[in-house]
Amino acid sequence: MKINCKIRFEREYMSSESAHNVAYSLQPDNLPNMCTKIDEDAATTYLHTEKITTLISTLDDFLINAKIAEDVYGLKI
Repeated sequence: MKINCKIRFEREYMSSESAHNVAYSLQPDNLPNMCTKIDEDAATTYLHTEKITTLISTLDDFLINAKIAEDVYGLKI
């Protein structure tokens, strides 16, 4: 089974600069099956995997790191 996941930090919920800061903060932890794209309106991370357990653990790590970025930048994601 192939699983694709997309996580977006949209400008609607935070400034473009904040979305970019969060994305740049999280990007070094991307695994080989992840990529982050940043544009004017959002920062989007894509994740591709074949196992649901891999997806769950990767998302858990990603969201914990996003929470840390939220705290550092004083955001409410």
